[in-house]
Amino acid sequence: MRQIVLDTETTGLNPRTGDRVIEIGCVEIVNRKLTGNNYHRYINPERDSDEAALAVHGLTTEFLSDKPKFHEIAEELREFVQGAEVIIHNAPFDLGFLNHEFERMGLPPFVRHCTSVIDTLVQAKELHPGKRNSLDALCDRYGISNAHRKLHGALLDSELLADVYLAMTRGQNTLSMDVEVEAAGGGELAEAGPLGEIIVVRALEDELAEHDNVLAALDKGVKGECVWRKYSPQG
Repeated sequence: MRQIVLDTETTGLNPRTGDRVIEIGCVEIVNRKLTGNNYHRYINPERDSDEAALAVHGLTTEFLSDKPKFHEIAEELREFVQGAEVIIHNAPFDLGFLNHEFERMGLPPFVRHCTSVIDTLVQAKELHPGKRNSLDALCDRYGISNAHRKLHGALLDSELLADVYLAMTRGQNTLSMDVEVEAAGGGELAEAGPLGEIIVVRALEDELAEHDNVLAALDKGVKGECVWRKYSPQG
């Protein structure tokens, strides 16, 4: 199975009001293994980034001014994701921008070029309800180092998300329950014999007689037959 972990950076929050994609990062996974065949492009959006967005990604208008425009990289992006399952954290955001960019060019929406989309934010909320499920929170939860992540970057975030996705979907590696008995250390477990052996200790005659006296007292109290009589073995 071929999967593509994808992330974007943008000039702002809303493509319908003119915000554009400025960076795309894709990480390829084939049969749950990272291949190293990644895709990364900076894009000239032909506009400035909002101050809030700039504080997140740090990609200035000057830096992006000599980068290709989206229509110049659209075909290679389409070819890279063609027929793959795409994995995105908070998919509606990135897909909203990519679909809009493709539609601006008169092309079918971006999602038409991949087989399906997995939203890892939805998966994380199902696995960890009521907890923080940002990419940073998931990295902490699954022991994935993100110490080098000072600003958001599409390729870096895709690489982190790929590790998170593989950890989050790893599942159980064995069908057996790993129960270990430290026989060499002695103690009660070592002396109990093989697991599954049942030891039956039968009551003595005087214990049975005392038990019957207790039941008789209960019978008298309820003026009939107490419930324990119904479940006591006969004979």
